[in-house]
Amino acid sequence: MLLGAVAVAAYPLAFYSAMHLAEVAVGTMVSIGMAPPASAVIERVMDRRRLTRRWQLGAALGLLGTLLLCAGQAAGAPGGGERTSTAATVLGVGLGLVAATTYALYSWAAHRLITQGVASRAAMGVVFGVGGLLLVPVLLVTGAPLLDSGSNVAVGAYMALAPMFAGYVLFGWGLAHVPASTATTLSLLEPAVAAVLAVLVIGERLPAVGWGGIALVLACLTVLTAPVGFSGRRRERRDGVTPPRRAAVEQPVARSDPAP
Repeated sequence: MLLGAVAVAAYPLAFYSAMHLAEVAVGTMVSIGMAPPASAVIERVMDRRRLTRRWQLGAALGLLGTLLLCAGQAAGAPGGGERTSTAATVLGVGLGLVAATTYALYSWAAHRLITQGVASRAAMGVVFGVGGLLLVPVLLVTGAPLLDSGSNVAVGAYMALAPMFAGYVLFGWGLAHVPASTATTLSLLEPAVAAVLAVLVIGERLPAVGWGGIALVLACLTVLTAPVGFSGRRRERRDGVTPPRRAAVEQPVARSDPAP
């Protein structure tokens, strides 16, 4: 719980600083795109979980799609913005890696709590609640602009309730049913949804390479959520008996052997 809470507190600081220093496309790509491999490494080290070919294919499609999407957004940005210095870009990429690692850490921590019998809402509530308390000093030091106008307060309240509260309640429910590495890989859909909303709501334009990236992210989603093959069930049907029944059938034979 404490590990997850510390990761929750560190993630937004690293994530938004990465976007500020390395620009949005690079910061988003590193922070979100590197979370699935970071999560896989954590599960491999902590849980001894082997990576399936299905996950590797889905993660590869998602990472490539996110890369193309960010490239398309950068190419379609009007004016290109100010050029960031090399030092700022390197620091931003480093903070993006920190964000990806902390994202994977709190996802794994919440999944571990849930698999140990803690309800998903309770697990997400305690991890994000303690993490939020750790961020209170940051709010006190830097949060004055939130109170400058009613619109700022309204936006802050919306951010807290819609994408944060509702989003992570659903994320916690998902962690109760899939491994953390799969959940973080599925979250590669986030920049794709953001790009589509930018086109539909704000009126931005997305080049063809960006739409190709969205298609790859959707392919990643399809690979990871498609029903698993039923090879084991076919094997059971060929034998005409399920493993428990087979064990019961073979048990009398084993009893007929002389005991030592």
